[in-house]
Formats: sequence, C-alpha cells, structure tokens
Amino acid sequence: MNAPTPNLTHWHERCDMAAAFRWTAKLNMHEAVANHFSLAVNADGSRFLINPNGRHFARITASSLIEIDANDPSTMSRPDAPDPTAWGLHGSIHRALPHARCVMHVHSIHATVLASLADSRLPAIDQNSAMFHDRVAIDDHYGGMAFEEEGARCAALLANPKTIAMVMGNHGVLVIGQTVAEAFNRLYYFERAAETYIRALQTGRPLRLLPDAIAEKTAQEWEAYPGFAEAHLRELRALLDAESSDYAG
Repeated sequence: MNAPTPNLTHWHERCDMAAAFRWTAKLNMHEAVANHFSLAVNADGSRFLINPNGRHFARITASSLIEIDANDPSTMSRPDAPDPTAWGLHGSIHRALPHARCVMHVHSIHATVLASLADSRLPAIDQNSAMFHDRVAIDDHYGGMAFEEEGARCAALLANPKTIAMVMGNHGVLVIGQTVAEAFNRLYYFERAAETYIRALQTGRPLRLLPDAIAEKTAQEWEAYPGFAEAHLRELRALLDAESSDYAG
C-alpha cells in the first residue's frame, strides 16, 4: 500500500484551517505575511499543521499547509521550513502543551491596542468579553520576536488548562482551542470584545462591569453552548464555497 501523499493527509482539518485563514484576512485581522495558525494532528500534539513561510492568509489553501514535528531539530533545515518565529512560538506550545490542539496568533488591531496598554486585562463588560473571564493570560514581559527562547517563555504562560487566550503585551493576541472551529470562534470574539472595550474607554464614562459570579456563569454558558463554534465555521465555509472553493484545494 502506498504511503499517504504529503499535504493531502488530515484533509478535513486542512480545509477548516484554510477557511480560517481566508476569513481572518477578510476581517482584516491578518498582518502582511506575518502571523500563524497551527493545528496538532497526533495524540501528543507534537506534529502539527502550519501555514507556509511568506504566504498571505488570503492565498492559503488546504494543500499548502505544511506538517512539521515540534521535536525534530532539523525542521528549520527543510526546503519548506516554516517562518522562524512560527517554529519558535507554535513549536514551543505544541511541544509543551498537548491540550493546546489549535493555536492562532495575530496582531489584529483592537487586540493589539489592548496589548499596548499598561493594563492589558479585558474586563467583562458585555456578553462577548465574559467569554474570556478569568481565562486569559497576560504577558507583561515582551522580550522581542518569538524565536525559540521567547516562544518557550510564552508557552509556559499557557500551562493552565483553563487559559484559552493570551494577551501578548506589546505584541498581539494568541488563542487556543481543541479544534479549528473552537479556536477561530475565540479569536473572532476576542477581537470583537477588545473593540467593544476600547470603544467604551474612548467615551471617558464609567464602565458597567459584570459581577464576577455573573461573568463566570456566562463564560461557562459559552463553553456549554451546543455546536456554536462549529456552526460559525460551517457557515463561513459555506460563504467561501459560494464565492470560490479554491481554499479547499
């Protein structure tokens, strides 16, 4: 029996990933040819799919994603080696944190504004921001681009399984999830919540903060909401299919 063709394995997951890249570009949450999404494809999370070096999010296809091994030191010598910061950050996370199956990192505008504030916490001021109540790590010690040493430091901040997002101070945002749908849904809602918070601050008026008990109750309700993230991604894929299904190629 022939071995599976490279870049054609894990096809459903690849198509989900490609759709997430394309829609992130549509939302203008990407940045040039920077930023990366990754998805673990084996039990311990060490093998993962990631976008190829230098490819714009709007041009990502299912077959263009590369599969790499976080424990293989020769990865950066491959002809199709990933971006060094992708290897440093995503490789460190997948190497250390099996529960972080899907990792999405962007420099989206409102999340990065939040990351640029002296206090980068996202308070629960509405239903969307309550999704992240007591579930966000704050990195207050930016140390430069996320090469291996910086990536390992960031990965350590995500060790608590309750954590679903990290505000990377002076940098951007990173979210994790069990699936592409879950991670993308969190990425989308984090940016929405950050925008609401920043715009609320701009009014100069007092914030209406949710009590901790209500914020936690709402966060748990988000976690238990049946099929919401999956429906979100399914509809985005349907929209992309209606325009052009080349992302799934």
